[in-house]
Amino acid sequence: MLNKLRVLLTGGCGYIGSHTAVELMRAGSEVVIADNLVNSSASVLPRIEELGGKRVSFYNIDVCDPEALDALFEREHIDAVIHFAGLKCVPESVSKALLYYRNNLDSTMNLLERMNAHGVRYIVFSSSATVYGESNVPPLREDMPTGACTNPYGMTKHMSEIIIRDAARAEGKLGAVLLRYFNPIGADESGRIGEDPQGIPNNLLPYVAQFATGRREKLFVNGNDYPTPDGTCIRDYIHVMDLAIAHVKALDYIVGRTGCEVFNIGTGNGYSVLEVIAAFSKACGKDLKYEFAPRRAGDIPVMYADSSKAERLLGWKAERDINKMCEDTWRWQSNNPMGYEK
Repeated sequence: MLNKLRVLLTGGCGYIGSHTAVELMRAGSEVVIADNLVNSSASVLPRIEELGGKRVSFYNIDVCDPEALDALFEREHIDAVIHFAGLKCVPESVSKALLYYRNNLDSTMNLLERMNAHGVRYIVFSSSATVYGESNVPPLREDMPTGACTNPYGMTKHMSEIIIRDAARAEGKLGAVLLRYFNPIGADESGRIGEDPQGIPNNLLPYVAQFATGRREKLFVNGNDYPTPDGTCIRDYIHVMDLAIAHVKALDYIVGRTGCEVFNIGTGNGYSVLEVIAAFSKACGKDLKYEFAPRRAGDIPVMYADSSKAERLLGWKAERDINKMCEDTWRWQSNNPMGYEK
């Protein structure tokens, strides 16, 4: 069904967007990317084309700009949208709450309005497990309460879910899938594309990888007094290629349908920060020494998924384990120690 489908990826030059673009092209779709490059690089585009075997139409625009988005829709004849665009740093969202609410909610509402105006009926939304807050007991299921988020980033995802769900209900023509990611890591096994955060990484694995290449002088672990076996946070880490495939499956599922459906996308296994560092030490062949630092604002002690619904309805299940995630991350980082720019 995805063959020749023309899909717009907002934020498609980013980490998850770039890997999803490759998987969509491998599935036969045509890809259009809209990205303002605030947290990404246009240098990824030729690599996406290399791996996907097709040309990409690229627009350097802000999805919050309705006129720019109108011009894109008028020119490209889009069939479906995968909405990645948004600010995503949890600690930064705590200190810059209004920036996160303005950017992430405006981009979602503007996109939905322009989709409606141009007759585009299908959307897959990049949501997050942060919508569950910390009151639910893992494994987290889609029918658990959401909205008691511990940070503004999570709240923007929760509120965007509500907006999309209400739009689908109001219009009666929109088909939407909300994908609640857990913790994406890894890279395409080619080593040609991967995670390239701007500035100092806020997520664990890119920081560990940069430390392993010598790009970072010290490796800090934020918090060692959480109520977990080794005192560090436990997360459900998922390989970015498994996550990319989940987007392809979600798009295939929703085309031809209306209404809104939600899926957890995780492995169902939780790993502590120290366990991830140990796995990465094995992957890179180095004993990575770390230091403990204070907790980060907004972090939850334990979070992992029940993804059985995605397996049942989408036919999707994570295939790659923590060792593969670390091996592929190391291949990317060791081949590209300064990311895309050098």
